[in-house]
Amino acid sequence: MAQAPSESFSVVVVTGLSGSGKSTALNVFEDLGYFCVDGLPASMLPKLVALFLGKDSKHRGLALGMDLRQHDFLDQWNDAVQELSVKGIFVRVLFVEAKASTLMRRYATTRRPHPLENGEMGLEHALVKERAMLAPLRKDAELVLDTSEYSIHDLRRMIQERFSAKEHAGQGMRVHVISFGFKYGVPAEADLVFDLRFLPNPYFVPDLRPMSGKDAPVADYVFQSEPGLTFKQKLLEFLQYLLPMYAAEGRYRIAVAIGCTGGRHRSVAMSELLFASLRDTGYSVTLEHRHFDLG
Repeated sequence: MAQAPSESFSVVVVTGLSGSGKSTALNVFEDLGYFCVDGLPASMLPKLVALFLGKDSKHRGLALGMDLRQHDFLDQWNDAVQELSVKGIFVRVLFVEAKASTLMRRYATTRRPHPLENGEMGLEHALVKERAMLAPLRKDAELVLDTSEYSIHDLRRMIQERFSAKEHAGQGMRVHVISFGFKYGVPAEADLVFDLRFLPNPYFVPDLRPMSGKDAPVADYVFQSEPGLTFKQKLLEFLQYLLPMYAAEGRYRIAVAIGCTGGRHRSVAMSELLFASLRDTGYSVTLEHRHFDLG
């Protein structure tokens, strides 16, 4: 009987809105050692995965690009995922998207037509229709990346940070922890947002201002006395209580955003603590300091 791929072998499907960076994402996965195929019909997914079952492969995983250019894409996708789930194979979905204004600007630059454009449907209408059609897939995606403010290099860095470390190909929910600064905006992909601006701010302490939340003196200043001490304990306890309930509901991913004013001191310190706590208790967790160099 064929065996599932090993724990170090991932099956990643890259999909999302046309023009949001799927091709660039696949190029990054190829550089990371994945076997990549773009434009694969969803119905072919189980067949391709079957080629790797029980085999020692030089590739770290499969990365497959899929989009709405395929006929009956969503129906084929649902059938394929169901077929693989019966065999105990978990497909990781990376969904890339961008704001409508950004996508329209990109299409104007490349002068390529949108896959849904035709004589009766212009670009703006095509973007709205595609977003609506892909909403169910976005909801179930493990990772959602909004590339509106990303350069090609930013997108590459994000994927490398999330997939070049230890792979988590098994079942279970993934948690992405994001520190950010409220003055730069709340991350669009956040499922849970916590505001730390009530805590003492190291920015106003001359010796601590040049440091960051990664430095022990800053973390000590924020969390070794009240209200930071109690808040830290209660937030960690709350998330350890809450996350298993999300997982029990079948959630593949949760993005937890921790914010302070500039995204360099308080939010970074708390995010580092949360990342370590979740990792030590067995979660598949990644960490991103969104505005670290801006705060």
